Amino acid sequence: MGFQPFMGLGPHQSFLGLAQSRESYEAARAVVIPVPYDGTTTYRAGTREGPRAILAASRELEPFDEETGAEVREAGIATLEELPVTVSSPRDMVNRVRSAVAAVFDDGKLPVLLGGEHLLSLGAVEALAERIPRLSVLHLDAHADLKTEYQGSPFSNACVMHHVSRLASLVQVGIRSLTLEERNAIGDGSIPCFWGQQLWQDPALWDRILDPLGPEVYISIDLDVLDPSIMPAVGTPEPGGVGWYDVLRLMRRVARERRVVGFDVMELLPIPHVTAPDFLAARLVYKLLGYILMDKGPYIW
Repeated sequence: MGFQPFMGLGPHQSFLGLAQSRESYEAARAVVIPVPYDGTTTYRAGTREGPRAILAASRELEPFDEETGAEVREAGIATLEELPVTVSSPRDMVNRVRSAVAAVFDDGKLPVLLGGEHLLSLGAVEALAERIPRLSVLHLDAHADLKTEYQGSPFSNACVMHHVSRLASLVQVGIRSLTLEERNAIGDGSIPCFWGQQLWQDPALWDRILDPLGPEVYISIDLDVLDPSIMPAVGTPEPGGVGWYDVLRLMRRVARERRVVGFDVMELLPIPHVTAPDFLAARLVYKLLGYILMDKGPYIW
């Protein structure tokens, strides 16, 4: 085993409350990496609490998945200790994520990043792009996140996909809020974008999202892609988001028709005494694990 994770977690700190040990890490096919950081978040801060809320909600999930007909936990799911946070530099946090994702992937496991703010996804993409020459990134979000800089810094959650687009082939889904600068960056197809309004007007567009994706895909999900009626617990909610079953249908197709090499679920901002969004995020992680690890039948990562 190349990576030496600290495995002293109690059940309350792991996905599904599964017991953690070095042996469970070695046997796992997927590894959850929680990162409680929101140093560049704007409007409403608090997404640093997202990973813990997802892990807490995951303990209440039923282990059987009705779609895949499997108990996904049997594939082996390990959870790392939270990555230490530094407030000195957003770039330092990106580097920490990059190192963790690289180590997990090099150990032959599926990296699953829980944020925290969306800038952290850059670290995961950097690690995987070094290892996968033709990596595609499927980005689900209300916001384009294509700014070249924001509030004087190029390392902001508002800039993450600007950096990603220079490392991998980027496909965006559900976008419904952006600047003119970002619209110009998307251009007329230079970055394939399936706008939120278009997907609502023409549901057949969902079937075209896979067309520009390469054979190996990293999935990055900002939870504000979902309609705020079902996902109000985000820092910058936008009206008109996509639905739960639309996202699941897309995720299952991607998992069946491409090799998913990692994914993240980002930007949960827990609301006190409102647990439904936390549970939705945890269920989304578990559904994705089921599609990736169980839907095609057993295979070695």
